[in-house]
Amino acid sequence: MTTSAPDSAPVYPQAPTGLRRPGAIAVVVSGIVIGLATYLGHPVFGAFFVLGMVGIFVNAAMVRQVVETVAAAPDPHKKSLALNSAARLGAITVLALVAAFLVRPDGLGVMFGLAIGQVILVLNAVIPVMKGLRKQL
Repeated sequence: MTTSAPDSAPVYPQAPTGLRRPGAIAVVVSGIVIGLATYLGHPVFGAFFVLGMVGIFVNAAMVRQVVETVAAAPDPHKKSLALNSAARLGAITVLALVAAFLVRPDGLGVMFGLAIGQVILVLNAVIPVMKGLRKQL
């Protein structure tokens, strides 16, 4: 790893963007949630949790694809990226809220799946970067 000179701009470690490791963590967490939900008599909650988890990973894959497309354009615009992200997140939110309201209380599993999936993805990116920054000090 390269370190920066004291008078130059810092060199930040690259954040991992792969979905293999967070996907494996999500499978384990989903298995635990399904088992616990089934044990407590709410297997539909577990199914909706998995649906939310899958939704967040599909969103992450779509974000990668859109960013690659916009970055490869000869004149990339942030506006198209922002509009695409807003539309996608709006659709995911509406679908999750519809599921949560129509299949009460088990439909809330979608919201928990989205939230836990996002935490897994964020921690997968942040922890290695923080470790890299700590090594530079």
